[in-house]
Amino acid sequence: MIEYENLKKLNAPFFKEFRQSFESCMTSGRYILSNSVENFEKEFAKYNDVKHCIGVNSGLDALILGLNSFNFPENSEVIVPSNTYIATILAIFQNKLKPVLVEPDLCSYNINVEKIEEKITPKTVAILPVHLYGKTCKMDKIIEIATKYDLRIIEDAAQAHGSSFRDKKAGTFGDIGAFSFYPTKNLGTLGDGGAILTNNDEIAQKIRKLRNYGTSKKYYNDFIGFNSRLDEMQAGFLSIKLKKLDIINNHKRKFANIYLENLNENFVKPNIDKDYYDVYHIFNIRHPKRDLLKQYLLEKGIKTEIHYPIPPHKQKAMHGLIYGEYPIAEEIHQTTLSLPISYSHTEEDILYITKTLNKF
Repeated sequence: MIEYENLKKLNAPFFKEFRQSFESCMTSGRYILSNSVENFEKEFAKYNDVKHCIGVNSGLDALILGLNSFNFPENSEVIVPSNTYIATILAIFQNKLKPVLVEPDLCSYNINVEKIEEKITPKTVAILPVHLYGKTCKMDKIIEIATKYDLRIIEDAAQAHGSSFRDKKAGTFGDIGAFSFYPTKNLGTLGDGGAILTNNDEIAQKIRKLRNYGTSKKYYNDFIGFNSRLDEMQAGFLSIKLKKLDIINNHKRKFANIYLENLNENFVKPNIDKDYYDVYHIFNIRHPKRDLLKQYLLEKGIKTEIHYPIPPHKQKAMHGLIYGEYPIAEEIHQTTLSLPISYSHTEEDILYITKTLNKF
């Protein structure tokens, strides 16, 4: 059986260094916001060529704290794609803001930049582009629109570690970039973790306080804050894997090329453009008989996933909160299928999957 993801196998090459890092953390006696977090923050900021990285508890918290740092008026509107993962929408509601959904481009699956302006109102305060599946959004146009209307840009880069648009990395275009280090990410740890990138000194200082009860000095609180700190142990693991992030990304890009070059035209494959450096956190195809295809592959010993089966506006939790019809998002969610493309897979796995798909 070819699993969609095997986290034990994926992380096995790092186990020796992980154990050393764990021992160091355990014997240090310093477990909260100490050397490992500080070191990773510096390393991840340098990797992305930004001034500040603030480690937090998760990708969702990165979005929540990032939005919170701007102190937007309650019920302000935030532009967001209609086909994102639910965490993006949750972060907006957690800040008592209103998500305004914009349909995606059916080629890139990212927000359709040509549809953003028609959704802007006097209550709009920000655009929240999501770099879905490891492809950066068309950020030049988004920056142009944000500048024209004096809007903030909060990037959801949870799936885009190391991806870029015109040689500039995802998460570094806007006011802040929010990342997740969930174990399945290209840069994933052994638990939850997240980070916020920014070049704004004031925002960075505020978020550092927000993640730690709203304080920078123990027992003296400047803001109504959160307990959302990147764990010392997880930060140590992330520093180890960050050194190999480009290798992991290239590994996945190699497998993506095998799929792209060998899959027949019965499948809708990801769009390729020279302006984009895609890192394929997820390699998705689309097919009108997606559910039958998924079952067929399972019978052939291949596990797949669906990212995602239900769009945000159709979720039970969003009933009475989000209105409107989003047919493009629904088409994507009804036809998309994610193929195995892990650092733990082999070229033989990918060739077998491709051969099997072409027989469907």
